[in-house]
Amino acid sequence: MTDLKYRALVLDVDSTVSGIEGIDWLAARRGPDVAQRVLELTRRAMDGELALEDVYGSRLSEIRPRREDVDALAGAYLERMAPGVTESVARIRQMGVRVTLVSGGLRPALLPLVSHLGLSQSDLHAVSIEFDATGAYAAYESDSALTKADGKARVVSELRLPRPIMAVGDGATDLAMREVVDAFVAFTGFVCRAKIVASAEATASSFAEVERLLSW
Repeated sequence: MTDLKYRALVLDVDSTVSGIEGIDWLAARRGPDVAQRVLELTRRAMDGELALEDVYGSRLSEIRPRREDVDALAGAYLERMAPGVTESVARIRQMGVRVTLVSGGLRPALLPLVSHLGLSQSDLHAVSIEFDATGAYAAYESDSALTKADGKARVVSELRLPRPIMAVGDGATDLAMREVVDAFVAFTGFVCRAKIVASAEATASSFAEVERLLSW
């Protein structure tokens, strides 16, 4: 039997479990001008230059995604999943590790990915979005902790996961979880942010490496 170092694994989704940033992907559907403005806001938030709460609503107001856009995004998440992540998550769960996804992404776009990973909907913590009767963008869950810079840390602290806990992600909002978990791993399989790597206990460029870090 594997001797576990950690009992719970918290995973970011965008640029970790899947190789896209969902909000940037949606922005690209609105043309190059919107895409560039949103991409820059995302970059500055993930690098820690701007607080997430300063950009979350403004990005969605720029994009105003329709229901069909979010449905298409769900497919894109599945198409760009990290190599071997589905098999790794299955093995990690068989080891007895609790796996949870904590994302600032849009919940409807992430539910198919959760199902593909063999997890339940309750294992996903993300931001809800509302559409009107025609499928047009109406509102997002503005009071969600996950729209704030320290939101992931707040969510994880409230989940009361079995300890020790290892968190894996690529950006500043993921690094914030370091305050409430036992180890933070910078995922570099899609993007490598020097500031995040410098503050992490370890790095992983693949989910095979994530698996190895969970055990002694």
